[in-house]
Amino acid sequence: MSGSNFLFASLGAEVAVPPDIREHIALHRERVEHGRGAPLPAQGLALQLRGIDLSFGGVVALQDVDLAVRRGEIRAIIGPNGAGKSSLINVISGIYRPDRGHVAIDGTAYRTVPTQKLARLGVARTFQNLALFKGLSVLDNVATGRAYVGRANFLSQIAGLPRARREQADARERAQRIIDFLHLTAYVDRLAGTLPYGLQKRVELARALAAEPRILLLDEPMAGMTATEKNELAAYVRLARDEYAITVVLIEHDIGVVMGLSDRIAVLDYGRKIADGTPSGIASDQRVIDAYLGVVPENEDGEGI
Repeated sequence: MSGSNFLFASLGAEVAVPPDIREHIALHRERVEHGRGAPLPAQGLALQLRGIDLSFGGVVALQDVDLAVRRGEIRAIIGPNGAGKSSLINVISGIYRPDRGHVAIDGTAYRTVPTQKLARLGVARTFQNLALFKGLSVLDNVATGRAYVGRANFLSQIAGLPRARREQADARERAQRIIDFLHLTAYVDRLAGTLPYGLQKRVELARALAAEPRILLLDEPMAGMTATEKNELAAYVRLARDEYAITVVLIEHDIGVVMGLSDRIAVLDYGRKIADGTPSGIASDQRVIDAYLGVVPENEDGEGI
């Protein structure tokens, strides 16, 4: 199934998407395809992991994991519960220090990725559980995505010095553009905690995009969402990749979403990478079927994908 067809279908099964969402995405898609959006970056590696080992008290979480992520691709990491997927994302974002190996971001290798500098390295992430400020408006939540990008120090912000004021104005302007892009304009002044769950997940994506990342880490972004909400968010992830020329690393349990959205997929099992390839190759890999899929996924006509 082509990526564009997946915007409103999953493994061949049509999913009802509200007409306004369809129209909004279609307009942005036309804009990108006619060359007015940001061009996809040159080929090369945005992210590379080499020989990553990680253990906790003698329990192996990751063992000799290599991963190469090309610029501009959507790269999925899948596997059973406890396979090490979130551990890998935490190594990439510097939350965990690997026992062995290194992470290279845009060609610069790190033994431990400096978490405090993650935004300035061009990396943003979302989490399995919502981490929004539920008592703040949608606009203010998205604007916080710029917090680690600005240069003004805390005292400058408290004193309201010109540089801090300029950065605050820029953050809100940038946040508004992202809100418009993700079709959240109608909710801009609503408290984030009052929104339906699916919209809150979209606000979290907006906040990550506000940091203008080159690499976007999505840790189970569609967990707990309905089929329609998943399809909408998948469409926006692909559109954001094209519009902003970003690289996406995705952990997701919904195999329909993964197969339709990803360019390449890596499969973990008991902390080891057991397969790596295109969606069609992964779907027919016997090791993956045995460890995770159980059966070859089928489309609505009963044919293997």
